[in-house]
Amino acid sequence: MTRREELKLIGRAKRGHADAFRGIVDAYKDRLAAFVCRMVRNHHEAEDICQNAFIKAYQSLESYSDKYAFSTWLFTIAYRLSLNTLRKRRALSGEIDFSRIGSSEADASLKLASSEEAGRLRELIWSAVGELTPPQKSAVLLFYREGKSCQEIGLVLGIPAVTVKSHLHRAREKLRTLLGSDMAAEFGACERGSDSRLA
Repeated sequence: MTRREELKLIGRAKRGHADAFRGIVDAYKDRLAAFVCRMVRNHHEAEDICQNAFIKAYQSLESYSDKYAFSTWLFTIAYRLSLNTLRKRRALSGEIDFSRIGSSEADASLKLASSEEAGRLRELIWSAVGELTPPQKSAVLLFYREGKSCQEIGLVLGIPAVTVKSHLHRAREKLRTLLGSDMAAEFGACERGSDSRLA
């Protein structure tokens, strides 16, 4: 969907056309679900959060400013709802339950021989992302998966762009520790290709 089409739908939705907002939901539901699911690591909670995010977005549509990308505004709502869920979970369990990645799951010196192996390595990397703090994880997901700039991520997380850069740096360092330097090279390749966005 082009920016112009999106703004047209938003305008119609603001005037009370529910079908227009359904078009917005269809355009963003998969991306939002992927982001939230990786944040909370629970499919059912992610579904509830996404539904609530769209409801809140619809109810607050008048407050949306087209100075910003709609996706940034929507992801901000979803991020805050995700944090609330994680805080409640921590209060109930004492700690957030992220899946642990053992170093024995993959041989860091093994060369990738096929796209299937590359896929497994990527999955291992994204699983390790689950070990990061919520702000670090959000920064990584928004930067690498959504292609958002540090400034846009700062808007979503409610922090300065320089703090986003710090979260990304710390996240990369932690991933290197979790995965080993050779395995983290796959993730680092993205980092090197994205240096211009970090400047």
